[in-house]
Amino acid sequence: MPHPFNAAAPVFTFRTMTASNLLVELFTEELPPKALPALGRAFADGLAERLQAQGLAEADAVVTPYASPRRLAAHITSVAAKAADRAVAQKLMPVSVGLDASGAPTPALLKKLASLGLDASAAARLRREGDGKAQSLFIDTVAVGLTLAEGLQTALHDTLARLPIPKVMAYQLADGWSTVKFVRPAHGLVALHGADVVPVQALGLTAGCHTHGHRFEALTDPLVLPDADSYAEVLRTQGAVIASFDARRAEIAAQLQAAAARAGEGLQPIDDAALLDEVTALVERPNVLLCQFDPAFLAVPQECLILTMKANQKYFPLLDAAGRLTHQFLVVSNITPADPSAVIAGNERVVRPRLADAQFFFEQDRKRTLESRVPGLDKVVYHAKLGSQGERMRRVRAMAGAIAAEMPHGATLKPLVERAALLAKADLLTDMVGEFPELQGIMGRYYAQHDGEDPRVAQAIEDHYKPRFAG
Repeated sequence: MPHPFNAAAPVFTFRTMTASNLLVELFTEELPPKALPALGRAFADGLAERLQAQGLAEADAVVTPYASPRRLAAHITSVAAKAADRAVAQKLMPVSVGLDASGAPTPALLKKLASLGLDASAAARLRREGDGKAQSLFIDTVAVGLTLAEGLQTALHDTLARLPIPKVMAYQLADGWSTVKFVRPAHGLVALHGADVVPVQALGLTAGCHTHGHRFEALTDPLVLPDADSYAEVLRTQGAVIASFDARRAEIAAQLQAAAARAGEGLQPIDDAALLDEVTALVERPNVLLCQFDPAFLAVPQECLILTMKANQKYFPLLDAAGRLTHQFLVVSNITPADPSAVIAGNERVVRPRLADAQFFFEQDRKRTLESRVPGLDKVVYHAKLGSQGERMRRVRAMAGAIAAEMPHGATLKPLVERAALLAKADLLTDMVGEFPELQGIMGRYYAQHDGEDPRVAQAIEDHYKPRFAG
């Protein structure tokens, strides 16, 4: 008869839990636009990973992130209402400690079993593993799977704590006493498993099935979500919101191309992925409108006009087939009025002073030559231990001239190289570069051309900043 401690481990049969799709949404005030894509992906992936780790979501679950200016959401397929129970083999103690000479359980073993909620009868279910004197006693138990409410509560707490938020803000809840911290104040929480609300809490909010649509154009408020799978459709049809960041981005890109085609043959909106991402994070229901400015501003270098329109107003300048700036630009509005003329006129009115500033800087800067600004570089700190920009310029000029002298046609090349090095940093003292540091070198070329410098010197002033970025 085999010893009871050598009995084979029991076989457990686990119950299969019905799975449904899960929707979690956090409704907030306006989120930081540049951080929105990363926040949306981190929110969805964080929830999915933590639910998978708890056995509540399948490893191949499809995760769909949603992110708009006022919401972060995630749709996760194949999420169980309760994780399956699982077998757990727990090591108790060495056989020599748990059993006496006759094979009976020692007081130490009985105490260990009691701490696990088991009595002496459980000793018959213990099994041995190991070789010889290194054998230990194990007991096989069943760990009861977490419910979705328990697992999602943990997943939500952990995910929010790990979001890539550079700086959180603290705000008070409605009770006037409690304070929570998040990137922006949160005002609503949705958690739906199929059609059932999952009773979780976060940031002082209790989950429900209600959310909010477009601030002005939603058909009703609040919106009632019948189930997890209807989220995007309800927001689109009743809330006037394209919830998916990627879908909204694609819609804006398509509208930009269509509006450019209507504006004129061969016209294209400026290709700027970062600007497209930022604008996508600023609107919930994009509506692209065609605007224009006074063609007289085109006398200003187009880099200046393009930068001020992109950086200050988030507009998309229109370029012709040769890449030259036109007097037309595209605006991505967040509203869709029957008559957009007021929106168009408002944006045209707003952009004029921006372009006028650029025009003023350009005209003022050209009243002084680059060479006249060179002495001022001695008053601009380059590095605390390396001196001023003037000292830096003189070092670069000496080295560049020495190198040029050793090259073919050095006698001709050296004066040009030294002249370019002398003027290369002078545009740092111009009003235009002071307002738009991104234009350093570019404006130096324009001003050198205006001053009558050799074209090769003017081009070198811009080129010495290249490459501007890694890669």
